[in-house]
Amino acid sequence: MALLESIAFALFAIVTVGSSLGVVLVRDVWHSALLLGVALLSVAVHYVMLQAEFIAAMQVLVYVGGVLILITFAIMLTDKDSQPDEVAT
Repeated sequence: MALLESIAFALFAIVTVGSSLGVVLVRDVWHSALLLGVALLSVAVHYVMLQAEFIAAMQVLVYVGGVLILITFAIMLTDKDSQPDEVAT
């Protein structure tokens, strides 16, 4: 049983570190926000593995459900059009 827990921990640790690096290194803002969601969800999995289910639920509700949605709205509201509007003459 300890071997399976170690394998699961190593797998989610790689996912957490990889997606956290992706948040910083990816140029596209949308992909960075999605990778932040993956990182936050994998941290919640680590809390579940530590038998801290309440903290894991709060991680998902507050950070993934709240902060990530606010970031997504901010990206949508501040995203500039790739083509400027043409002035009708």
